[in-house]
Amino acid sequence: MKTRALITGASRGIGAAVAEVLAREGHRVIVNYRGNHDAARALQERIRASGGEAELACFDVADAEASGRALQALMADPEPIGIVVNNAGITRDGPLPGLTAEAWTSVTRTSLDGFFNVTQPLVMPMVRKRWGRIINIASISGLIGHRGQTNYSAAKAGLIGATRSLAQELAKRNITVNAIAPGLIETDMLGGLDMATLKKIIPMQRLGRPDEVAELVRFLASDHAAYITGQVIAISGGLGA
Repeated sequence: MKTRALITGASRGIGAAVAEVLAREGHRVIVNYRGNHDAARALQERIRASGGEAELACFDVADAEASGRALQALMADPEPIGIVVNNAGITRDGPLPGLTAEAWTSVTRTSLDGFFNVTQPLVMPMVRKRWGRIINIASISGLIGHRGQTNYSAAKAGLIGATRSLAQELAKRNITVNAIAPGLIETDMLGGLDMATLKKIIPMQRLGRPDEVAELVRFLASDHAAYITGQVIAISGGLGA
């Protein structure tokens, strides 16, 4: 089914790759971003140059009021949003004894509050349509944990729990809810880290690519995945297996 698809945190990295893949599938994509207007505009131009449709939606998913206003405007379109990819996330790594309250709340608010702020208003339109795809980008950190990422691991583990519960609520309405748990993916979030050392801990001995995650999103958003819900699929090169 072709529909409108909202991807949060989509100006770059995994989110941008997801937006491009879903646009190629014929969906009207909504590129959400918080502040990187140049990157979002460049993505929109790439999608349009390839024959796809893309609109920009600048708002911070962690801000409930801003999210509500933006979604209200987006929902004025007569075509409902049938696909939601909750990709927005940030890291503020550090050992827990030295972790600040801001580092904790900023990470958990983006992943968990952001999931609620974006998804909750869009559920009833999906229920009325009796079709929808909610795909949450979690992390391998939410499954196995990593040193220095107590806040990030907690946020992503919470997102996994929300995925499983919401899947049970919406299954009878033909709405699927799944999570993807990427491992180490070539994005800006790995900036400054020792790539050679990182690769040694991955059984496949390489980093993942954003397009590999995007292809999994494409499948979960398709009618081929209509009987898959409440699942958490790791895409990690064997890390954490």
